[in-house]
Parts: sequence; structure tokens; C-alpha cells
Amino acid sequence: MLHTTDFVMLSAVLFILGAMGVLLKKNAILLFMSVELMLNAANLALVAFAKQWNQMEGHLFVFFVIAVAAAEVAVGLALIVAIFRTKKSINVDELHQMEG
Repeated sequence: MLHTTDFVMLSAVLFILGAMGVLLKKNAILLFMSVELMLNAANLALVAFAKQWNQMEGHLFVFFVIAVAAAEVAVGLALIVAIFRTKKSINVDELHQMEG
């Protein structure tokens, strides 16, 4: 039987992997994937604690986080496509050249 500690440890590992992706990657799509991994890690921890304490609010909060994450991905991917059409690259380091 899996305990809450197991889920929290998995959540921490996933969050750390996502944070490393945000800090180390230069590709905008990989950055968005890393942010989504971090959000899903937080959702896993919320669901684990909600299950442990028999609270429905944790599950409801996760539902709203998933809805906000879906909206964020839609807007983020639209921005990436728009930037790619003008710059022909999605490298984050090259975006500072868009000023002016």
C-alpha cells in the first residue's frame, strides 16, 4: 500500500526535475513543459494530502489549477508561434533582441 509520503516524495522529485528544466533549458517549449511538470507535481501533492485528510477541497483546488494551466498553455503556445513566425527561433536567449 502506498502512503502519502511516497506520493509527496514523487511530487518533490517531479518538482525538482521541472525546476531544473526551467533553469537549464533555453528552448521556450521545453520551458513550458517544465512549468507544467512543476504544476502537476504540486497537484500530486495536493491530491495526496486531500486523500490523507479526507478533504474534498484539495481535489477541487487541483481542478482549478489544471484549468488555469490549460489556459496558460494555450496563451503560451500562441505567443511561441507568433515569436517563431517573426524570429524563426524559439531560443529564449534571443528574445531580448525584440526590444525597440
